Amino acid sequence: MDSTPRLRDSFRRSINYMRISVTDRCNLRCIYCMPPEGVSWIPHENILSFEEIERVVSATATVGMRKIRITGGEPLVRRGIVQLVERLASIPGIDDIAMTTNAILMPQFAEPLARAGLQRINVSLDTLDPERFAHITRFDSLGKVLEGIEAAERAGLAPIKINAVVLRGINDGEVVDLARLTLEHPWHVRFIEAMPLGGNLPVEGDGFIPADEIMGRLTPLGELEACSGPGGNGPARYFKLPDARGTVGVISPMSHFYCDSCNRVRLSADGRLRLCLFDDHEVDLRTPLRAGASADEIVSIFHRAIAAKPERHHLQVGHSNCSLRALSQIGG
Repeated sequence: MDSTPRLRDSFRRSINYMRISVTDRCNLRCIYCMPPEGVSWIPHENILSFEEIERVVSATATVGMRKIRITGGEPLVRRGIVQLVERLASIPGIDDIAMTTNAILMPQFAEPLARAGLQRINVSLDTLDPERFAHITRFDSLGKVLEGIEAAERAGLAPIKINAVVLRGINDGEVVDLARLTLEHPWHVRFIEAMPLGGNLPVEGDGFIPADEIMGRLTPLGELEACSGPGGNGPARYFKLPDARGTVGVISPMSHFYCDSCNRVRLSADGRLRLCLFDDHEVDLRTPLRAGASADEIVSIFHRAIAAKPERHHLQVGHSNCSLRALSQIGG
């Protein structure tokens, strides 16, 4: 029996999953992630070094942190990202390393990342139409994304999950086409309710599409059967279409709360520990790290922070209860 002490919050949830943003920079400018004017980049000296990230992961692995997801911005634009994966994969206790990426740079990184210890990827892909892709991301790069997904598949990074944020009047007409990918490929397409974050995408009134409506649009493809899905650490509910090789999932932070099973925290690129995506409370880790905090001191900070993790978020359609930074700044 594993006797490793556990990180638990005041609601007895075991916290074993950390999403780590390694950069706030990105080679796309998605409309739901970043405002049109962009954001002010975090100064380089304020970004956690790989050594600092490794210290945090090594310390928390001793108290039950098991699963790491590397995010951004776009993590593949951070120089040395393969070496970071290799270092994290060598930490005793860490048994799952994943990455969220737009896959544009994946053709050159897929095989080195797989060798370094990356196990699987989530790819942000909201449309299969080149013009619509350019509108949503503000770049004409759809072909590169699809090449990146294929490269990841060849390298054995699996399961491959495709995340599509559904926006009424923009890409909601493509729900069926995106779901069809699961008939042709062993991929897992997850539809995500749009969230009002950072003031960059108002989601209110008719602009918001709830998960139940999204899934209802898939009836032309046949009956959906609930299934366990591909595994992982997220809140998606999964379904399978008849004879499909993959699954269809839905992530519903706005219409169906899943906070009672939340097992995660987020570490921003500038070293702030965020206990809930939809809450302002953050704990500064960078300052103690740079003051020479020991592993025991890092663990103590985590214990105190996680004790303050809220029971649930209070996000509602049309407003949030906090002044969130853009997703590109906190890692989603």
